[in-house]
Amino acid sequence: MKKITRRKKRKRKCRHCREFYLPDPRNRWHQRYCSKPECRKASKADGQRRWLTSPKGRGYFEGEDNIRRVREWRAAHPEYWKRERAGGRDALQDVLFGEVVAAQGVSGRLNASALQDLLTPQPALLVGLIAKLTGNALQDDIAEASRRLIILGRDILQTPLIKPKGGIGDAAKTHTMS
Repeated sequence: MKKITRRKKRKRKCRHCREFYLPDPRNRWHQRYCSKPECRKASKADGQRRWLTSPKGRGYFEGEDNIRRVREWRAAHPEYWKRERAGGRDALQDVLFGEVVAAQGVSGRLNASALQDLLTPQPALLVGLIAKLTGNALQDDIAEASRRLIILGRDILQTPLIKPKGGIGDAAKTHTMS
């Protein structure tokens, strides 16, 4: 039977602050600086200095070939940074359609600016709010959060997504935004 041995974790001295630290196991062969912000800056500066003085990095963006290439690209793409996105669309490409809610009794407590009236014509507000709440602006994450919120809203308004087929096991469940 083969004996399993574990490597001993060795501390290193940071080249910048001179304090001992445990290197990241994924990069232990190359890491020479600790993870403090000022040491990370020193590491970046040292790496940049080494690149610029190396034969490969010396004059990397210099020379007539690179100057000509950049001038041609700029001529072919004038003011590229000022253009709007194609179609003026945001990161969220899918259109979120409103949902028809079953009519409920009129309550004297509702005023002219009911929540449904306020939010229906403002899909950008809803998308922004969902992105803020979830902390993510990716389309797939917003769509998933929207699905969870719709289910939760249906539970609150008591309009189920699928009609229960009967039985105790089909009772309404509460949903959480986790």
